[in-house]
Amino acid sequence: MSNPMPQRSDYPHFQPITTRWHDNDAYGHVNNVTYYSFFDTAVNTYLIQVGGLDIHDGEVVGFVVSSSCDYFASIAFPDRIEIGLRVGKLGNSSVQYELAVFKAGEDEACAAGRFVHVFVDRASNQPVSIPAPLRDALERLTV
Repeated sequence: MSNPMPQRSDYPHFQPITTRWHDNDAYGHVNNVTYYSFFDTAVNTYLIQVGGLDIHDGEVVGFVVSSSCDYFASIAFPDRIEIGLRVGKLGNSSVQYELAVFKAGEDEACAAGRFVHVFVDRASNQPVSIPAPLRDALERLTV
């Protein structure tokens, strides 16, 4: 049995995203690969603003090691969208994000995805424990 359609109320955090003209493909809707960019933008904006992640000079960075997305309804420029963000699983060095794309003001998702970050030492690329400020920010999103 399939999971019910993700609803806005399922997500504790939202990141507004502005679709752009070049997000549309030859079929007149946002291309599937662009959704991954939306997910990356939502997660990293949250990690930078709430968790203090320093993407330029920090000792720890997050590598995406797995991702997927299911599509339910099309979006197209100039739609205003919001990415719902929650944490489904929080480990020692990894986190699984669960995300959904909503048209502004709508309750049902147009798409739902997930991806896994493994946090690593920037110099060695070896996994490390998630630093306390990031862990605190991620715990706020854990469902």
